[in-house]
Amino acid sequence: MAPPPAAAAFLTHHGWGDAAIAPLAGDASFRRYFRVTDGVRHAVLMDAPPPHEDPRPFVAMARWLENHGFLAPAILALDEVQGLVLITDLGDVRFRETVDADPTCEEALYGGAIDLLVDLARHPAASLAPYDRAVLHREAALLIDWYCPAVGVEPDRDGYVAAWDAVFDHAIVAAPVTVLRDYHAENLMLVGEGRQLGLLDFQDALAGHPAYDLVSLLQDARRDVSLAIETAMLARYRAATGADEAFLNAYHVLGAQRNAKIVGIFTRLWRRDGKPRYADLCPRVWAYLERDLAQPVLAPVARWFDANIPADRRGDPLVIAA
Repeated sequence: MAPPPAAAAFLTHHGWGDAAIAPLAGDASFRRYFRVTDGVRHAVLMDAPPPHEDPRPFVAMARWLENHGFLAPAILALDEVQGLVLITDLGDVRFRETVDADPTCEEALYGGAIDLLVDLARHPAASLAPYDRAVLHREAALLIDWYCPAVGVEPDRDGYVAAWDAVFDHAIVAAPVTVLRDYHAENLMLVGEGRQLGLLDFQDALAGHPAYDLVSLLQDARRDVSLAIETAMLARYRAATGADEAFLNAYHVLGAQRNAKIVGIFTRLWRRDGKPRYADLCPRVWAYLERDLAQPVLAPVARWFDANIPADRRGDPLVIAA
């Protein structure tokens, strides 16, 4: 993974001309990351190449989070035209690997992640587009646009829209909060001796229901989260916020919606973008989706799934399509 051609001039202009650049990570988008090291100094270079990516939402959210007391990368330098952003380095200690290596810390770490969401929900939403019914429908449609064709299913599209429309009132909140949208174990860093939670991958934030980020965390597409941890953490959040049974209905509706969306996205990443490893994650996401569909509030959506996607068509689309 080579640095973008404009990286050297960008770093030189901002006082990092002698720095070494090493690949750090990529993700499901076009963004790439590099660690920049100059003696004892180190930072991270984010390459968000236009026209595929726009770094401005990341920069705006990073500044909003920092201004409200959350640990997000500080913006050290920015070139919007080239899509280059130099940010502070939150280190290498990630939530995911830490909890996998030492399961005894799982409850404490997830508890800390829940407490951050409690704090986030105390603040009025940032100036963001709304996570409204239109967005929810558009995202849910990814399952029928990508997954269903991949596994040979011809779904009832009108019925799909109607089923979701019957439950989406539960997912709309009168007083929206900042929804980070990808708040999960691989986007949380543990910084310093106190293991303060550092936030990554928040550029797609919207103003919406606070239950959504709980779903991202507790129905993690990339890591198995047990029902026991999910139940305990939901109870922790509700105890801290006074959230009622209506909140649980919202949680499960948003859980089903998010998981349907992710099944579609992961299938698209395989079929369109040549990233087959994402197809392998779909069985986990289906398990979460079916857990949500079992809730009474999702009865209309569950009936649609039962009528349109047989059990043997639910899983890894690459395997099913073989």
